[in-house]
Amino acid sequence: MRNQPDYTPAPAADFVLPFDLPNAGCRGRLVRLDRASARALSAHALPEAAARVAGESVALAAILGTALKLDGRLTLQTKSDGPLDLVTVDYFGAEGADPAGLRGFARLDGARFSALNGTGDFAQLAGRGALAITIEPRLGGQTYQGIVELSAHGIAASAETYFAQSEQLPTAIRLAAAPVFTPGTEAPDWRAGGIMLQATPERARDDDEWERLSLFLKTVEDVELVDTALQAETLLWRLFHEDDVRVQPAEPLHFRCHCDTDRIARVLAAYGPEEREGLADEDGVIRARCEFCGTVHAIAAAAL
Repeated sequence: MRNQPDYTPAPAADFVLPFDLPNAGCRGRLVRLDRASARALSAHALPEAAARVAGESVALAAILGTALKLDGRLTLQTKSDGPLDLVTVDYFGAEGADPAGLRGFARLDGARFSALNGTGDFAQLAGRGALAITIEPRLGGQTYQGIVELSAHGIAASAETYFAQSEQLPTAIRLAAAPVFTPGTEAPDWRAGGIMLQATPERARDDDEWERLSLFLKTVEDVELVDTALQAETLLWRLFHEDDVRVQPAEPLHFRCHCDTDRIARVLAAYGPEEREGLADEDGVIRARCEFCGTVHAIAAAAL
C-alpha cells in the first residue's frame, strides 16, 4: 500500500477514505461513521431492521457526495409502498467554516411493520418503489436527478443499478449499519460504513480483473465496515494486498442540519391566519419539530 509522504492515517470514524488501484483501472471510497450516523438516526426511534436501512443510506450518501467533490447538496431518497415508505439523506459539501456533513430521516408505519412479524427482509420492509439521487450545485450548475427502481436486495444493490444505468460504470458497493449499546442507556447509537469500488472511465478494463476485485469486495463483513478499532488502511490491505492500492488523505464528515427558526417563520407567514388555524398550541405558540435533527422551533404569533 502506498501513501503520500506526509500521509496521516485515517481516524477511527467519521471519515471517507479515497483510494485507487491504478494498475487495475479502479478507484474506490471507504466510509465509516460513528457520531455522524448516531446523530443522523437519533431524531426518530426505529426498529433495528429499519434503522439498518437508514444507516446504510447515510453511508451511501457520504460515498456519493464526496466522490463528486460536491459544492452543494446531494439528496438520496427512497419512496416505496412498504412500511418503510420514505428514507431521505442529505449530504452537504464543505462550505466556508462548515465541514462536509450529513443528515437523515426515515418514516416507518409501525402498524404495518408489526404485521411483518419482525422480519428484517428489505423487500418486505421497503416494498416496491424507487431510489432517487438528486444533485444540487450551490453556485450555478444545473440540478440533476437520477431515478432507478429499488432492488429487493437492498440499498447497495439499488445503487449499483443506478451506476450501471446512468453512468455505465461497473460498480460494486458494500454497506453496513449496526447498533452500539452503551451500559446504562436504553436506546443504542448507530454506526454505519460502506465501501465502493468503481472502474475508472478513462481506463481500458479487463473484465476478469474486475470480476476478481468485485468478488474481493463481497467478502467484506459488516463488522469490518463499522469496527472503529480496525484501521481503515488495514482493511484495504486485507482486500487488495496483491494490488498496488494507493490511499489519499481521509476527509472528515460531520452531522449537519440547516433547519432555522427564522426561515420556518417566513414560510408560515406566507399563509393567512385561517390557513394557520389549529397549528398553534394553547399558549399561541407554533412549535415545529425538525424531522432530521429533532430540534423544536417555537414561533410566537408576533413573529408572523
